[in-house]
Amino acid sequence: MRIRSVLLILVAVVLAGGTAMLARAWLAAQRTQVAAEAAPVALPPPVKSVLVAHHAISRGQILKSSDFAWQPWPDSAINKNYILLGTRTPQSFSGWVARHPMTPGEPVTTDKMVMPGSRGFLAAVLRPGMRAVSVPVNATTGISGFVFPGDQVDILITYPVPTIMAPPPGTQPIQHKAAQTILRNIRVIGIDQRLEQKAGEAVIAHTATLEVTPKQSEVIALASEMGKLSLSLRSLAKISAKPGEAAADSSDGPAKPSYTLDSEVSPLLSKPLTRKETPQTDVVTILRGSAKSSESSGAPAAPRGS
Repeated sequence: MRIRSVLLILVAVVLAGGTAMLARAWLAAQRTQVAAEAAPVALPPPVKSVLVAHHAISRGQILKSSDFAWQPWPDSAINKNYILLGTRTPQSFSGWVARHPMTPGEPVTTDKMVMPGSRGFLAAVLRPGMRAVSVPVNATTGISGFVFPGDQVDILITYPVPTIMAPPPGTQPIQHKAAQTILRNIRVIGIDQRLEQKAGEAVIAHTATLEVTPKQSEVIALASEMGKLSLSLRSLAKISAKPGEAAADSSDGPAKPSYTLDSEVSPLLSKPLTRKETPQTDVVTILRGSAKSSESSGAPAAPRGS
């Protein structure tokens, strides 16, 4: 009886010890799990973004904020000259000029651009072989200040047209005028002495600086002495033509002469005579046998009824 009781006591002690050990191990595991869940999650290092070209940028292009974009960049590949997010904004480079061409996604650096007002800025704006020439404008001829650097314009001239026919005795000669488009698709590179554009600001300029070829600079210099020059702003959208047809106002290739006479504006004005429109002369018919020919007498025809 005593041996049985001793065995039962030993079994109970072993079971109690095992249960205590299992409970202790379970509590330790729970503490470890709770500690692991409460530990802060290790965040990855922040990704840096650099300023890149949003699309292809050509040399001499006047830059706008839409020409740039932010792009994540590996920290190990970031150059010290790259522009990082938080240091500058794309708007701060509006009005700058590309010194070198840039491909889409290429990181932008200040070495690849020229700041307005800095030395060599105008020379960087001009494309190879081009020249800069300034023309006088006002609120009317300069489109009320809505022409900005980077726009494309046509150049018009208004000038007096000579009349070949002499006026009737006792009357004053009529001074005819004409307007003509002399150059098309010319790039504006400066307004007055400013070569940058401020958002939402229209400037009533006194001069406009244009990018032209050497021959076009001669045309503008002569036209400015002939009459008054005006600018006509072109749309950014290109004119589409039907298949097989040329655009009516295409800037590719030689353009057809375009002009307007004052007689087209007002029917009260007579059309000025040109060399092709000489006064009517008497015509003499000559008969030689069966041959018949006509010759002009060279004198103005007498009025009918005289």
